[in-house]
Amino acid sequence: MTNVLFICSRNQWRSPTAETVWRKQPGLSVRSAGTSPKARRTVNASDIQWADVVIVMEHKHKSRLMADFNRLLTHKPLHVLDIPDEYRYMDAELIEILEQSVAACLALD
Repeated sequence: MTNVLFICSRNQWRSPTAETVWRKQPGLSVRSAGTSPKARRTVNASDIQWADVVIVMEHKHKSRLMADFNRLLTHKPLHVLDIPDEYRYMDAELIEILEQSVAACLALD
């Protein structure tokens, strides 16, 4: 089982969509969180420790994680998808982007 953590800013639209899309993928355990203190669920050290792979939506999320959890992220793959904050939860275009980009990050067909 591979633990995948999806991160966006407020854990409202992008990362929860990724979590929903990838939840039923065999061999994956997924969760989502946000970097903002106002996130629905704010990322914490136990999330980082739990994750085998961390996938963020923007470079600013990677920067925030590196600032807050640098030591915990050592030797963990951290992928930036470059998905801007312009989609709603379960937006069809967002789902399509996530299906393709996350599959590439995880080397899935």
